[in-house]
Amino acid sequence: MKKTKVRMDEGILVCVYYGPNGERLIQRGCKIANMLDCPLYILTVDPTPYDELDAEKTNYITRWKHLADQHSADAFIIKDNEKRPISKVIAEIAREKNITQIVLGQTAQSRWEQIAKGSIINSLLREIPFVDLHIISVARYLKNPDRNFEKGVRAYLVKEHDNYRLIFKHIKDVEFEGIFFKEFGTDFNNGIFKFMKDQETLQVQVNEDIVSELINVEMDTNLSDEDGYL
Repeated sequence: MKKTKVRMDEGILVCVYYGPNGERLIQRGCKIANMLDCPLYILTVDPTPYDELDAEKTNYITRWKHLADQHSADAFIIKDNEKRPISKVIAEIAREKNITQIVLGQTAQSRWEQIAKGSIINSLLREIPFVDLHIISVARYLKNPDRNFEKGVRAYLVKEHDNYRLIFKHIKDVEFEGIFFKEFGTDFNNGIFKFMKDQETLQVQVNEDIVSELINVEMDTNLSDEDGYL
């Protein structure tokens, strides 16, 4: 049974998309909702029908539902088979649920795409101008029980034959930009590269400067206290 919220003049909406950053957004939204003692909603939007989602995406949704129950969210909302712009869907839910604050992750749009098409943030500001937006960037600290990582630094991937090479200076051949987390106790560039691809946050394994495949590494990624989200 969900606890009755004291403040109904505030409402938090967390918008999540596939990738390890989703749990971080939910944690931030839960923290705000607990401080305000107000309703909390979690939303994900996908243009594909739910019964056509692949195993990885359904696993994310299952995990998010568990977190929603764990943190006594008022509802976990899935808008599948959705062809409208994401900003339109978010704005609709915000009005329906009387949302006053929205938690979002950074988008995969480049600066030029934002200028040409307009960012999701700008669209939301036009659609629902009186709602506060919290934009959460990719974490620069990464920990798990088995390995510890140094503070993340900006890095890039360039295509090299069938692999990708990690570099730390931007050049015209850069394929992806992100954050590199180097493992403690190694002289080589071994660790995790975290970036965004097709509006999805991915973290891939780096072995001696090389990424052999762009497959998400499943990890128990806990944020350090310095991030201020725990």
